[in-house]
Amino acid sequence: MKLSIVILNYNVRYFLELCIKSVQAATADLDAEIIVVDNQSSDDSCQMVKELFPEVILIENKENFGFSKGNNIGVTKAKGEYLCILNPDTVVAEDTFAKSLAYANDNPKMGILGCQLTDGRGQFLPESKRNIPTPMVSIKKILGFPNAYYANHLSPTDTGKVDILVGAFMFLKKEIYDEVEGFDEDYFMYGEDIDLSYKVLKAGYQNIYFGETAILHYKGESTLKDKTYAKHFHGAMQIFYNKHFKSNLVFDVIVWSGILFSRFLLRKPSEIKQNVSSHMLMTRSLDFITDLPFNTATVQSLAEVAAHSQVVLDGNTIDYKSVIECIMFSDKDKELTFRILPRNSQFIIGSDSSEHRGEVVLL
Repeated sequence: MKLSIVILNYNVRYFLELCIKSVQAATADLDAEIIVVDNQSSDDSCQMVKELFPEVILIENKENFGFSKGNNIGVTKAKGEYLCILNPDTVVAEDTFAKSLAYANDNPKMGILGCQLTDGRGQFLPESKRNIPTPMVSIKKILGFPNAYYANHLSPTDTGKVDILVGAFMFLKKEIYDEVEGFDEDYFMYGEDIDLSYKVLKAGYQNIYFGETAILHYKGESTLKDKTYAKHFHGAMQIFYNKHFKSNLVFDVIVWSGILFSRFLLRKPSEIKQNVSSHMLMTRSLDFITDLPFNTATVQSLAEVAAHSQVVLDGNTIDYKSVIECIMFSDKDKELTFRILPRNSQFIIGSDSSEHRGEVVLL
């Protein structure tokens, strides 16, 4: 088998359904398998997978093991030469995996391959490509100055070497994953992808940001807007430094001082929720872009949509690559919002901010 896609799920049933449908479309012509690992969701995620996707390998954990252990469990079942660690709140294009495989086959020194991530309004997510979080870089991020944290030497559409890639999409050979012993299970929340990326670098491979394919990632990287995230981020960095670098007391003092100071500067954290409503359609201006391929006609159709409208992209008549490109290349000045009607589904789904889980509207 060529490729195993491992999707770790926790209570995002509708996003998971959309994700699996996009993955199935992207693997239709590939020798691939889809593995869903559920971390004891309280919604009906597992039942949905069993009913709608019986061919998907489903692993039902009896407790929430966190990101690292959950993904490691999935990888143990993988039979593919390559792995893709994929978040459930993503939508991939039909050619995402084919392009990734083609690049990997031509670049034997490749370690992890990442791609261009965009949020539900088409905004590029800078965590798609990052630098090694040295103590000074981490301090700047915690204090609200993240530029040094991101790999800005590459544009979103470039392809080139970077240090750190994001766990929402990590494409690599299974033998490399096994060689570096996968995700470190000391991490439960945050830092796992940083650690894996760094281990792969230390093993002598090149991590690559691949800007030639883009996917949607609805819940982007949490920004440092509240003390809870800052605390979790610091904890993850402590594990990272204790593992890979010498202890740095000065770093601890500065970081914790920054966290305390941030409590007085940062606004109340945004509420993260999944809003499921059957009445939302009555309060929205909905413009359906249906059976148009992504070409000049689609661009013109979006150009005719009034500002501040909500555009519903019909997955029954538009492929996922076109959906992603419509969202990415929309006129940002018009402040459009987007929802996707997945193929053969009775809900629309989307997100207006990378800081929120998003919205589901049942039809």
